[in-house]
Amino acid sequence: MRVRLPRWAGPLAVKAAVFITVMCCALAALLGVLVHVSVTNQTVGKARELALGRLASATTAFETGDTLGAGVRVDPPGLPRSLRELALGGERGTVVADHRGRPTMWAAGPVDRGRVLAVEVDYSQQARTIDGLDRAILWSSALAIGVTVLAGAFAVTRVTRRLHATAGVARRISVGDLDARVGDPRTKDPDRPQDEVAVVAAALDSMASSLQGKLLAEQRFTADVAHELRTPLTGLHAAAELLPPGRPTELVRDRVAALRTLTEDLLEISRLESGRERSELDTESLAALADRVVRGSAGDTEVVVVRDAVVETDRRRLERVLGNLVANAHKHGRGPVVLTVDGRVVTVRDHGEGYPEYLVAHGPQRFRTEGGAKGHGLGLTIALGQAEVLGARLTFTNAEDGGAVARLTLP
Repeated sequence: MRVRLPRWAGPLAVKAAVFITVMCCALAALLGVLVHVSVTNQTVGKARELALGRLASATTAFETGDTLGAGVRVDPPGLPRSLRELALGGERGTVVADHRGRPTMWAAGPVDRGRVLAVEVDYSQQARTIDGLDRAILWSSALAIGVTVLAGAFAVTRVTRRLHATAGVARRISVGDLDARVGDPRTKDPDRPQDEVAVVAAALDSMASSLQGKLLAEQRFTADVAHELRTPLTGLHAAAELLPPGRPTELVRDRVAALRTLTEDLLEISRLESGRERSELDTESLAALADRVVRGSAGDTEVVVVRDAVVETDRRRLERVLGNLVANAHKHGRGPVVLTVDGRVVTVRDHGEGYPEYLVAHGPQRFRTEGGAKGHGLGLTIALGQAEVLGARLTFTNAEDGGAVARLTLP
């Protein structure tokens, strides 16, 4: 199962948090070891000097026959074995060991007839000091790591939030919302430092503005051309009607009608792309509407009603969508063409070679052809635009056993 991270916790934030934590732990461990070693060496050194000083005084007292002080004995039973062997070898030394349940600093040296003189110094206070220091190092390190991680996570999540916002705007632009902008405050104030995220946001906003300007210019050009063509086409149509009957006249009238249809389609696309089209809702039975579309279309189309549904939609626009899908199936596919109504889902399928790969992947594109194949004209583009006005979802796929499948899902 894929774990879905929250919006602020992308991989960058996770990696940064892990990196900060590891570096903090390593730094805290290094500093803790250095402090522990330094303080322990000082504490042990002072205790060793004290024990050796007392051993020197006790040795002098033993040699002169004076009374030995407290904690000074000859061959004491609790003396560590390693220190006893060192003293028997003629050397003086110290060692820290537990004696009677508490830490003890031992100092020992040789005396006459193979005996050992040892001094016992209580090391409990020094041991408690070192233990307290270790605990303080652990707690302060944990606190420092926690504070550093929180501060680092806060700083990183501010960056990742801005990156997520930039990515969200890019996704909105990719689906057609050309008004979307990041609007990073850093890009609006030239005196503020521009980090990498602000540079990316500024570049994305600039790209969106440029793309929007080019698309608006293209839409205006398309609309202007279509409007300008209307007047001469109207006159050409009237002139064609005055021609004497015959095959040449039929050809002229047919081409004029095709040009008029193309012009009206271009105007319709311009209106759809402007985003000003609004649907006029009414209650319709999908089965009855499908029958009307099929009766008004050219070619033999089978209507299959699995489950009828009454929807609130714009009848004219829905008929336009289904009519274009059926016409495209007859023009670019092969029969039988089947229109299926299953609740709020209407499917149009033919049994031809199917849709091109680019159309399945990216949707219909005006007049596009690929690999020498015949293009799909404007019908599917208009169908997709009208479906968006209706709030419906129109998808294009290819059936496994061959044929193109257009599926319209009404809201």
